[in-house]
Amino acid sequence: MKIKDHFLSQEIFEIIETDTKGVYKTSPTPPNISKYYESEDYISHHQDTGSLKEKLYKFLQSFNLGYKKNILIDRIKKGSKVLDYGCGAGEFVKFIESDFHTFGYEPDNDARTVAQNKISKAKIINDLDAIENKSLDAITLWHVFEHIENQDEMLSIFHTKLKDDGILIIAVPNPTSYDAKHYKEYWAAYDVPRHFYHFSKNGMENLISKNKNWKLRKIKPLILDAYYISLLSEKYKKSPLFWLKAIVFGTISNVKALFSNEYSSLIYVIKKQ
Repeated sequence: MKIKDHFLSQEIFEIIETDTKGVYKTSPTPPNISKYYESEDYISHHQDTGSLKEKLYKFLQSFNLGYKKNILIDRIKKGSKVLDYGCGAGEFVKFIESDFHTFGYEPDNDARTVAQNKISKAKIINDLDAIENKSLDAITLWHVFEHIENQDEMLSIFHTKLKDDGILIIAVPNPTSYDAKHYKEYWAAYDVPRHFYHFSKNGMENLISKNKNWKLRKIKPLILDAYYISLLSEKYKKSPLFWLKAIVFGTISNVKALFSNEYSSLIYVIKKQ
């Protein structure tokens, strides 16, 4: 499938299947990938304008952050050490820092500065050597894993940094969801070329099962993603009443996923072996 970079460059890329069935890769891989992130819109630090739109965004964001935090609370004790890898503007780090000994890893200077200005107890880093081996109880990647080109290497590093009973939590978009099939080349979560990889549910299960260092424990949905991705996709299509269509197709996607488990985005809870 050929996909346009609707977000920034308007260049055309192709989605091809890898040796792991159900895992796809963006081709070609640009040698200067950093230029495809050069937009203020890619750093999610919203200003508090007090508008109704902003209040709604903050409410939904708080719901999503609470949902993610509860996944941790159900699996590790309060006070445990948590690394949010690719923490961006630091919203999740800020949200959990009062309950956990929290680190945020962020390589982008601008995003890291925004994150540092938000947090009070957590530590924002740009070098994983700052984390001792076998010291972490959990590592989270919220829509970050698909941005990593050297995934095997990073999985090995995560394994080294986690304690023997540590968990890895990865959330990625699902290209076999209803909204992905509906929007096709306009589906915003392809986000080429910034997303190096694309994982169907079976693809992620295959990736984890072939790696003896990990064991998949649980798959959970990110319900709100269907609406957000549908909203962006409708904008890319330049649809009139894009917000209304996003609600309709986001809802259809979530209802269909109740039976298929093919939600727009999926969270994989993985145990270190």
